[in-house]
Amino acid sequence: MKTTFLEKIVEYKQTEVEEARARISEQHLLEAARAVKGRLSLVHALRPPEPPGVNIIAEIKRASPSKGLFQPDLNAGHLAAVYEAAGAVAISVLTDQHFFKGSAEDLMAAKKATSLPILRKDFLVSSYQVMEAAAWGADAVLLIARILSAKQICDYLSLCAELGMEALVEIHSEADLKKVLPTKARLIGINNRDLMTFETDIQRAMDLARGLALDQIPVAASGIAGPEDVRCNVAAGLRNFLVGESLVRSDNVRQHMEVLLAAGKIDA
Repeated sequence: MKTTFLEKIVEYKQTEVEEARARISEQHLLEAARAVKGRLSLVHALRPPEPPGVNIIAEIKRASPSKGLFQPDLNAGHLAAVYEAAGAVAISVLTDQHFFKGSAEDLMAAKKATSLPILRKDFLVSSYQVMEAAAWGADAVLLIARILSAKQICDYLSLCAELGMEALVEIHSEADLKKVLPTKARLIGINNRDLMTFETDIQRAMDLARGLALDQIPVAASGIAGPEDVRCNVAAGLRNFLVGESLVRSDNVRQHMEVLLAAGKIDA
């Protein structure tokens, strides 16, 4: 059977974690993670906007395995500051270096440059990576249901709570949803992109959001490129978005953010 790209990423990540653990012990990393104080709440940042509108988590993303380089010379700190000035409520930073050309330095630069919650977006397959994120100063991490067991999700949520962080748990399918619901995860990212094929269906988040519990907060991700994408999601009851590629590739980030935010100021 042909190995999928997601499986290749997971395999690489497992090796990467072992190499990192050989450089920095888990105990040392845990001590560094516990030493970081004053984390910010992503849950609070995603509270319903008043007057009614939308919340955007803006992503710092240098490249994509499927689309190549976006901005090889991207200045993460500068872009994070621009995102905050333009109205983002939080910043997502892709830290994977091998496939997405990101880094821990990008996350730390974004943290230093803004007063917004910072989400570490990566392919987390070990508690070690949760501790890494905490030590780097992240306020939240992304947990991808497709590559984790329900027990891992619960364990990592508990570790996040211990370290003062939150987690955005990502789903893409009904199977993911069934896996995540019993974990009581509060923040649910719904990825419109299938990580197996990289195909995107913007209807995905609108469909899966209907299956969430009332106290869960949905965040639609991938494929949010223009105002019509925002409007159709708002009409379906979604008001939180993670937007990366369309912002990074925009000639005018502030203007593009303003267009997306303005599209959400309609009654759903």
